[in-house]
Amino acid sequence: MPPMQILVFGNKLVKEDSLPLKLMPKLQKAFPSIEFIELDGIENLEKYGRLPLIMDAVEGIKEPCIIHLKDIQKHKIISMHDCDLGFNLLLLKKIGKIDDVVIIGIPMKMAKKAALEKVNRIISTLSSESA
Repeated sequence: MPPMQILVFGNKLVKEDSLPLKLMPKLQKAFPSIEFIELDGIENLEKYGRLPLIMDAVEGIKEPCIIHLKDIQKHKIISMHDCDLGFNLLLLKKIGKIDDVVIIGIPMKMAKKAALEKVNRIISTLSSESA
């Protein structure tokens, strides 16, 4: 069985969007059997399987949590800025490239230490479920 992969999204230049990338080195040490892959776009996301596992900063949540496609709220697209990860994942589902997604959502303004602790627990649970 291939190693578990977590696709890590974020932007190092935008403070609110950088927390997943800042957590990645410590998570790699805590979970050496998991492959953490830094991505900056969803091109070819389907190569990571029909149920990709993603870690990303999420606006509007208070605690790190698991998010599935059904949880992503559809919103009106007004500009290209509105074509975010959620929209693109819904599009990939619609065209049959993925079945669902598991997103480890991290609040945008959460303290690094608290986020790390809670994300560690989520990943531990996910990795024990996939074993």
